[in-house]
Amino acid sequence: MENGANRQKVVVICGPTASGKTGFAIQLAIRFAGEIIGADSMQIYRRMDIGTAKPTPEETRTVPHHMVDVVDPDESYDAERFAAAARGVISDLLFRKRLPLVVGGTGLYIKALVHGLFTMPRVDPGIREQLQAEIEKTGATAAFDRLRRVDLISAERIHPNDTHRIIRALEVYDQTGTPLSELQARHRFRDHPYRVLKIGLHMERERLYARIDRRAEEMLDAGLVDEVLSLLASGYDFGLKPMQSIGYRHVCEHLKGQTTREEMIRTLKRDTRRYAKRQMTWFRADPEIRWIAPDNIEKAAAMVKRFLNSG
Repeated sequence: MENGANRQKVVVICGPTASGKTGFAIQLAIRFAGEIIGADSMQIYRRMDIGTAKPTPEETRTVPHHMVDVVDPDESYDAERFAAAARGVISDLLFRKRLPLVVGGTGLYIKALVHGLFTMPRVDPGIREQLQAEIEKTGATAAFDRLRRVDLISAERIHPNDTHRIIRALEVYDQTGTPLSELQARHRFRDHPYRVLKIGLHMERERLYARIDRRAEEMLDAGLVDEVLSLLASGYDFGLKPMQSIGYRHVCEHLKGQTTREEMIRTLKRDTRRYAKRQMTWFRADPEIRWIAPDNIEKAAAMVKRFLNSG
């Protein structure tokens, strides 16, 4: 492994949804000749623009953005693929003397990129099939409740309806007898290819929640329902993993007649707030993150300048 003085420098801007990461990062990119590498597990999908709050055409013209619109909604994608591709982008930016700014709210993507990825234990396919059968029989709630009993740390990072990740955590526990979170802690993401400055954006909770509620309404006003209808008309099924994400899932349930428009809006806001809380739980566990207010760009610029000038 290279020592700290020889490793190339990367800046990370992270924080919960609606905290203003894109605009904040664009200001830093302009000041320090940087380009942005998106670290968002939904913005990677083409044709899913409104519900993922992708950077606008004006923003991408101002500062180049990478790792956005890289796969179609029916393609599988994970942190391992992201880390491999994003490291290639970083190599190119460093070669061109551009500062890589990794920007996003998907903590696992950021961790995989800057620290390497935990390798999942091999699991007997029969265990996975049994867990899938149990969820089909008793529902995701019962499986999530069991996960909370055997691996509370993992459960706090997973949405109760995310059956894919619930099964993944439970199958590891059933195979090894050890919680997935404990195996990840032992690994501790020991790969360190870069010197990294991590800046986290933090704002008072009520203000953040108000921004989340406003953004949800703006997404619907901007045509989120039409975006979902267009995806469905193009053959992308309700059951696809990205279609089960926040925003898209809520619109799909409304289109299927399961909720009224008012209920769709209410649960969209509620679930986005809950997601932001889970994001903060993840990021607060990282002692390397230096927290500042989103409107304190001067402090951030001073931090980046010291970091780039350090040995």
